[in-house]
Amino acid sequence: MNYLAHAFLSNNNTDLLIGNFIADHLRGNDFKDYKPEVIEGIYLHRRIDTFTDAHPNFKLAKRIFYDGYERYSGILIDIYFDHFLAKNFSNYSSVPLKEFCNTVYKIYTENQSLLPKSSSNFLDYVLKNNIYYEYSSLEGIERVLFHLSHRIKHQVMLNESVMLFKKHEKELEENFDLFFKDAVKEFL
Repeated sequence: MNYLAHAFLSNNNTDLLIGNFIADHLRGNDFKDYKPEVIEGIYLHRRIDTFTDAHPNFKLAKRIFYDGYERYSGILIDIYFDHFLAKNFSNYSSVPLKEFCNTVYKIYTENQSLLPKSSSNFLDYVLKNNIYYEYSSLEGIERVLFHLSHRIKHQVMLNESVMLFKKHEKELEENFDLFFKDAVKEFL
């Protein structure tokens, strides 16, 4: 799962949300600069990642992108699964997606001093482009994948995977639904 799902699974807890957001930008287990609740969010992020990578529906979905994108299939499914969450957000929350995004962005901004530099830089990109909300449209996903392609060292245009996504959208969404139902049971 990508950032939107991680934020959602933080269950409206500010410290968990911050820890969950910065986790990909931290290495090791030396978190002495953070209060225990933020550290709990870092570990929550890692548990979510482990759960996701081991889930049979996530693995099935990844296979769709093995032809041409195998190396990046996990990243692609993380992002496409966030698309399904954003697109169908009202199925999972009584709070509208736009309101959820604005609340999360406000919390990130108010706690920016806690963020490592790389997380702070990424937050600037998220805010400037309203990334979490952009996940709700296929055009938004294409833009996210295009920008991601330029940050990857290997020459690959991840935004071109949208053709495969469209071809297998129903199957991918079915895998997401089964996966996310289990994730919600596990983490909320």
